[in-house]
This record gives sequence, C-alpha cells and structure tokens, in this order.
Amino acid sequence: MPLSPRQADILSLARAQGRVMVDGLADDFAVTVQTIRRDLTEMCEAGVLDRIHGGAVLPSGVTNIGYEDRRRLNAEAKEAIGQAAAALVPNGASLFLNIGTTTEAVARALRDHANLMIVTNNMNVAQILAPNPTAEVILTGGTLRRSDGGLVGDLAVQTIRQFKVDLAVVGGSALDASGDLLDFDLSEVRVARAILDQARSAMLVADHGKLARKAPVRIASLTELDHWVTDTPPPEALTQLCHDAATKITLAT
Repeated sequence: MPLSPRQADILSLARAQGRVMVDGLADDFAVTVQTIRRDLTEMCEAGVLDRIHGGAVLPSGVTNIGYEDRRRLNAEAKEAIGQAAAALVPNGASLFLNIGTTTEAVARALRDHANLMIVTNNMNVAQILAPNPTAEVILTGGTLRRSDGGLVGDLAVQTIRQFKVDLAVVGGSALDASGDLLDFDLSEVRVARAILDQARSAMLVADHGKLARKAPVRIASLTELDHWVTDTPPPEALTQLCHDAATKITLAT
C-alpha cells in the first residue's frame, strides 16, 4: 500500500518513538481523531503498524526492527536508565553486559567508574568502555552479528561460563504482561541465559516501550531478577509481581 504523506510522517514518528497515539497525532497534524484512526487502520491492515489501545506500534512479532531505529527509540529514557543503573554499580565490580542499546547506555555511564571488569558479547560496549584506563574489558568471541555488533553462538556461551561475576546487566526486546523478558534471536537468548546463570545478581534495564512490543523467545521472568531499572512506573500487575518476588524497581529520573 502506498502511504500518503501524512501516513509516511506517522510511520517516521513510530520508528523514532516506538509508538504513536491517536490524540497526539491529531494535535500534531491538526486533523480530527477520526482521520488519524482511519490512517492507522489502513496502515495496520497493510502490516506497517500494529494497533494498541489508543494508538499503534511498530509490528514486532517475529522480526526485530533495525539497530539504528532501536537506538533512537526512547533515546532519552535509555540514557537516564543508563545513568541510574551505573549509579548502582560500585567501583571494583565485575559484570556482564549483553547486547542491546540500553546496555550500551549503561556502558556510557560507566566510563568514569574505577577498576571494573566487564565481560560482554557486545562489540559496541567494548568500544564505549575502551577509553576507561582502569577497566578490564573482555569480549566473549563468537559469531559476529553485523546488524548490531553482537557476538553469539557456542563460543560466546563457553566464554561466559568461565566467569562468575558480581552483576549481570541485561536488556531485552520486549516485556510482556506476565513479566517475561523476551527477544527475537534464539542464539542471543542462549547467551543471555548463560549470563544470568553466571552472575551473583541480575539487573534488567528496560524502558516503558518494551511493554508495548512482542517477541517470540523467552529469556527469563522478572521474578528471576534482582533489580529492574526503568523510566516510568510499571503497570500495577508487574509492580505486584516484582514486590512478591523481591525484585526491586528503580525509576530513572
């Protein structure tokens, strides 16, 4: 389906923000909410967007969106989460950082920490932390995923299993209503599971946009993690789930 100029602009906004809402779009384009609803209906029927209550999101059932688009989604929230997460990491700690644009934000916030040991399967994280003169940065090796600089496969898993670190800082592509952290690539999930297995504690870094997305492969439940750093108060059901499991929630400000 060829998009109208307004629909093309709506799609650009969805790629930049992760979601678009009917009322906000009506204000942005100075048209009625009925007009926006028709636009979104046509775009969803064409498979360009998926409807949610009050708006639409990028489709995300079995294929992730591109790395650059992911990097731009909720960029300010990710930076705030990165700062909040880094504040919880003491100098002298050992930690894993997995693949993801939010874990890269954590890495940026760790550049002034002292005497860290970081094991990562994320080449971007290694490059971000390379200027820190006191940080020991260990890349796992593995098969390079050129789309985002991730290292996956058996070699990555085997390397991770040689370590036992203080903290795993992990991200994911989606977080569903039952509290399951999800991703798209089974190879990446195997690495993430090994990371969680080999850490004394585990922290999820995930913004509110992950609650609006879907992905097919399960990494872990919030109940298996010690901490969740996010940017907005979670839905009541997830807040209760974390309370019951003693999973601490920290809101980045």
